[in-house]
Amino acid sequence: MSHSIKGKTVVVTGGSKGIGKGIAQVFAKHGSNVAIVARDLNVANRAAADIGSNVKAFYGDVTDGDSMKIVARGINQTFGSIDVVCSNAGIFPSATLENMKSKDWDIVMNTNTKGTFHTVQACLPYLKQAEYGRIVITSSITGPVTGYPGWSHYAASKAAQLGFMRTAALELAGDNITVNAVMPGNILTEGLEGLGQDYLDEMAASIPMKKLGSVEDIGYAALFLASKEAGYITGQTIIVDGGQILPEN
Repeated sequence: MSHSIKGKTVVVTGGSKGIGKGIAQVFAKHGSNVAIVARDLNVANRAAADIGSNVKAFYGDVTDGDSMKIVARGINQTFGSIDVVCSNAGIFPSATLENMKSKDWDIVMNTNTKGTFHTVQACLPYLKQAEYGRIVITSSITGPVTGYPGWSHYAASKAAQLGFMRTAALELAGDNITVNAVMPGNILTEGLEGLGQDYLDEMAASIPMKKLGSVEDIGYAALFLASKEAGYITGQTIIVDGGQILPEN
């Protein structure tokens, strides 16, 4: 599987930290050229340097369609192709329904959902030129499967991504482009580490496998969906949660 991804150009939005950086690390490890796209170019450059010489950082704002078209053109000029797009950029601020402002809702939807649309649309001309194109969306179990207090806007954005995925998969099937999604559960990222070990232990105890997932766990799911061998899979989701959603109570 990893051989078919070697030499391919992979775009990872939100790739400078967290799950995005884990995705970038896995693809780079298996010989892909990786373009990390982020709004903070300094952080993205540090992430690229950490990962390897086949990784480059690019400035891009997924909420701005023109910005994404510029960065997609730059990535294609740098590497000569765009073969895989990992639409990963996302935010998850907390706000209850009672206190949420309209602008709070819009900020989350613009980044998580409209950002996926902008990313895919900007990269589409180059994906169509590839031997085969792959789009992998980072959704979540929160929204499509579960709920969490304070995250109604986040949950809605993640469920909306899957509706987008299914129709995009239909539209792009004739171009030999697949569109799938990874749905993470509780993954150990920089943000969670700051909550303290007691909190992390409590989270892990609620998962059947008794541990939090790693960012690389999501990266390997994305790697599979991006491979040549996964070419007959489209419009589908893979839940990566250590069994978190399985218990009835």
